[in-house]
Amino acid sequence: LSFSSGLTHESHRKDVEQVYLRCSEGSIEWMYPTGALIVNLRPNISPASYKHLTVCIKPFKDSAGANIYLEKTGELKLLVRDGDRSPSRVYCFGYDQGGLFVEATPQQDISRKITGFQYELMSKGIAADLHTASAPCRPCSDTEVLLAVCTSDFVIRGSIQNVTNEAEEQESIIHVGVNKLYRQKSKVFQLTGESGNWRGQIKTLLECGVKPGDGDFLFTGRMHFGEARLGCAPRFKDFQRMYKEAKDKGLNPCEIGPD
Repeated sequence: LSFSSGLTHESHRKDVEQVYLRCSEGSIEWMYPTGALIVNLRPNISPASYKHLTVCIKPFKDSAGANIYLEKTGELKLLVRDGDRSPSRVYCFGYDQGGLFVEATPQQDISRKITGFQYELMSKGIAADLHTASAPCRPCSDTEVLLAVCTSDFVIRGSIQNVTNEAEEQESIIHVGVNKLYRQKSKVFQLTGESGNWRGQIKTLLECGVKPGDGDFLFTGRMHFGEARLGCAPRFKDFQRMYKEAKDKGLNPCEIGPD
């Protein structure tokens, strides 16, 4: 959704505009911001399910001209300060904690300002997977791996070709060579080059210290703002063992060919 307050902004300085969004994900781009926006997220689901939702927003890298607040019953809590350049920072809150209030800051030249952010609505369980406050780099248990295979946005068997560390964004990019693609929600992993090899990139936290290594892994994870985020990633031989043990006991939550 893209819109403009216009450059003749003096008469609109105190205007407050309501915006209603029905999609579960998307983006807002506010050109020449003046006044304020109240962003109402109204997904096409039962209102009874709202309490189970988490909202995440990710400001554009060059977003400027407004502060973004979490608003509930007239109280404002600052989420993103105008001019905050924290790269790739994601802000999440429960749907029932309030809505978004975007207020333009006084500017001498608003023609150079565009405020924008991406947003996603997801279940609180998925959000917890993506933003684990405690031990985000902890290895998954057997049960967690088997469940991840059933519920993740992507599941692949592959090897780590290279790891690129981005210190500014506190993230690592894992360059993966794919040996078998079990599932992917988006086309992150694609055929490349004349050799016809499948490749793709997965992001994770820099603090997890991922390094290139030999052997195959089972990579699972979720899509978040168009990027593949790493979930459980056991060595493939360990996955084969836990899958066989669960299958022999009739405890595997879903079928997937482990070979």
